Amino acid sequence: MPKPAYIRIADELRKGIRDGTYPPGSRLPTLAALAGAHGVSDIVVRQAVAVLRAEGLVETRRGGGTVVRIRPPVRRMAMERYRVETAPRPEPATSFTHDQRIGWHEYRLDRAYDRVDADAELAALFLLPVGTGLLRRRFVFWARGEPQQISVNYLPWDLVGGTPVADPDREPWPGGTPAQLAYLGHPPTRVEESVRARMPDPEEAGTLRMSEGVPVITVTRRMFSGEHVLEVCRDIVIPADRVVLDYSLDL
Repeated sequence: MPKPAYIRIADELRKGIRDGTYPPGSRLPTLAALAGAHGVSDIVVRQAVAVLRAEGLVETRRGGGTVVRIRPPVRRMAMERYRVETAPRPEPATSFTHDQRIGWHEYRLDRAYDRVDADAELAALFLLPVGTGLLRRRFVFWARGEPQQISVNYLPWDLVGGTPVADPDREPWPGGTPAQLAYLGHPPTRVEESVRARMPDPEEAGTLRMSEGVPVITVTRRMFSGEHVLEVCRDIVIPADRVVLDYSLDL
């Protein structure tokens, strides 16, 4: 059974994007030109472009036609990145600045703090009773003037209340959360992460300036000091086209 015309046109344009005929930042032919070349109506061409837009390959700009998306630099994340935050360094750094290969002056951190009670999921992650007081911190991480990730992390209020760790004006804190826990006398000894993929919600897509059709990677993290869970991050949210997760296992 032959493919519908809009699928054939989408396939041809996708091939041109991948082989460099239409490089990142370039405009696709106009709707009229594509319709004439393929002997179809503008509606069929719009359907083809909608397929590519949903795949995150192109974006439509008002007055600027349809443009091939410029792929952002891919950041590699490995479990070893947390060692950056616990090892002495000649200048301030965190795992984020290390991953992004940026200096401290290129790093920006938007933050919002509030006190909340642990819901059932957070209580299970912390191994604490439901309703336990927590400090909730929502961060937006920026590198080179662009938002790169969102994280929402939680710390027990009994641990951080009234300390500099609960003061948003102290951020960004060199060494990040591991350095903060060490400052409080509980250096982290283990990190656990669970990774999922999903589509972003509208707030996430807008905050991270994402194109339509791009999913996000979400990382739920727990930091332990000994047997105690002292931090839960639910979640770290990163556009999937900007990150590669590297993991290694010693056998």
